[in-house]
Amino acid sequence: MPAGLDGWSFHPSVVIGLVLLGGLYAHLGGLRAPRRRVVAFGSSLLVLFGSLNGPLHDLSDRSLFSAHMVQHLVLTLAFPPLFLYGLPGWVVRRVLRWSWLRRLGRALTRPIVAAGVFTAPIGLWHIPAFYEAAMRNHNLHILQHLVFLASAVIMWWPVLSPVPELPRLSYPGQLLYLFLLGIPMSLVGALITLAAHPLFPFYVAAPRVWSLTPLEDQQIGGLLMWVAGGLVFWVAMTVVWFRWAARQETSDAERAVPLNAYLLESS
Repeated sequence: MPAGLDGWSFHPSVVIGLVLLGGLYAHLGGLRAPRRRVVAFGSSLLVLFGSLNGPLHDLSDRSLFSAHMVQHLVLTLAFPPLFLYGLPGWVVRRVLRWSWLRRLGRALTRPIVAAGVFTAPIGLWHIPAFYEAAMRNHNLHILQHLVFLASAVIMWWPVLSPVPELPRLSYPGQLLYLFLLGIPMSLVGALITLAAHPLFPFYVAAPRVWSLTPLEDQQIGGLLMWVAGGLVFWVAMTVVWFRWAARQETSDAERAVPLNAYLLESS
């Protein structure tokens, strides 16, 4: 059996964290949201569970750079949209009742700041020396994942904010924002893909899986970041485009996101 597929790994710390997150959601009234929202939130927890336990986690931690790239794409491009879509406004408002959190939220969710908060870690963590350090130090690796999760939620906020107090961009603004966000990720992915030699010694020394050489594995991982990651942004842009078009057909072509796009009711 290939290395990394010799059983289902289980990490209690991940499960405890997911239970606490789900419990907080329920305690703050999230279960009163429409079913599709609750399902989205539950799906975001399942996505985290599946990416941080089991075969994908084991392959990424032991054998394949490409598997690690899939894991990172799931953490940054799959979990946050589901998580934010599942948050009703009243849950977020209860969290934002502390003034320092409101101020911090306003500062971090401004589009330029949010984009920088996401883009900087993507670039820095893929510098070979930093990437190698994270792979060889478990606590640093956990920190890497937490940074990716937090920065990705902030990045998606101007598109999927649950509350107008920390507002979404206008539809044209969302299109431009998503387009520009895809450029740095594509650039990092291209640099990894086109490298003439393996960049990450950890995966050079790792057990071979599916007869992939370290360079082939790295090229697949880079392509995933470059092409698949960019495709996610284009899919999001398509959704925004259709929402904007529908808004133009039913109003006076208002540019701002309407209030009924937010889920604010408390019942």
